[in-house]
Amino acid sequence: MSGGLIDEAEVANGVLLSLHKVIDPEIRKPIPDLDMIGGVAVDPDGHATVDLRLTIVGCPAADRIERDVREATLSTPGVTAVTVDTSVMSPEQRRALTLKLRGARARGAQFGRDSLTRVIAVTSGKGGVGKSTITANLAVALAARGLSVGIVDADVHGFSIPGLLGIPADATPTRVDQMMLPPVAYGVKAISIGMFLPPEQRGGAVAWRGPMLHRTVAQFLTDVFFGELDILLLDLPPGTGDVAISVGQLLPNAEVIVVTTPQPAAAEVAERSGLLARQTGQRLLGVIENMAGLVQPDGTVLDLFGSGGGAETAERLSAGQEQPVPLLGSVPLSVDLRVGGDAGTPIVLARPEDPAAVAITGIASRLAVRSTSLAGRGLPLSPR
Repeated sequence: MSGGLIDEAEVANGVLLSLHKVIDPEIRKPIPDLDMIGGVAVDPDGHATVDLRLTIVGCPAADRIERDVREATLSTPGVTAVTVDTSVMSPEQRRALTLKLRGARARGAQFGRDSLTRVIAVTSGKGGVGKSTITANLAVALAARGLSVGIVDADVHGFSIPGLLGIPADATPTRVDQMMLPPVAYGVKAISIGMFLPPEQRGGAVAWRGPMLHRTVAQFLTDVFFGELDILLLDLPPGTGDVAISVGQLLPNAEVIVVTTPQPAAAEVAERSGLLARQTGQRLLGVIENMAGLVQPDGTVLDLFGSGGGAETAERLSAGQEQPVPLLGSVPLSVDLRVGGDAGTPIVLARPEDPAAVAITGIASRLAVRSTSLAGRGLPLSPR
């Protein structure tokens, strides 16, 4: 015992253990594991002083982290008071953190062939079929099941994921050295070109051509740190243009979902996006039919956009394949689905009993189960 009161070293070790309960809200790891704790000192009276090192100047989560550090420290047996000395990491410490987070993987390899993350690209033959709404709600439904989920809004010209997830218009990724940390909403990490545009341009057009689009998607996949994701969803632009081709080149291991409407005439258009995925070596995971029949108060169904388009698209894409392409689900028209999208409150959480929410949750349940084996794949573990 020191000073006849407490064992300062033992209490300091206890504080460090308690601080592992404090999770950085952007990186989603305990702050001691991120080297954000420079040290802990405890005097004989139980007054603890914690050296907290934030990743950057003006860290948006600074107040929350400091509060959590204070509460965790005070919860440690033997601590009677706490002082948090807050500073900012040096450039060398930030570079070390970046290397630590990326580990042994080269920059840009976080979703390569050796990755355990399941990459699913959501595409459509044409715009206006609700592809982004389906993507956002699927991501939230998967996160609600306890999975670690990310979204890349690759629809550069028609980005809408931030709004659908209720991410504030002024939200921007936090930069740590050359690494970007994506905003998180409803447990989903999301990145979009809209987060990088000046506020006065976010309602305007992004007038970019092929090479710029390719670089943007490549940067999203290399410089944005998502951590160890279970599933990464990509919201692709409609059609078979530059971005779809780039994703095929950058992520040949991705699986592809085609979103279409019930109108039979839409099946031929939707088929094209699936055929492009097959040409780039990606696997067709299935078809989702959106805007299906509208359920009436008396229980009858009004087929405003026809019927059978989803099944026909799946049948067309199954031709010539060993395994048929399944119809993953049919999502009915829903006023609440539209309202939730406008408000940034995904229907799968806001109105889980709605028929559209039930359908999307059912599709998420199917996606949560891997259809391919992980046997023989290396795990991202290293000896300590």
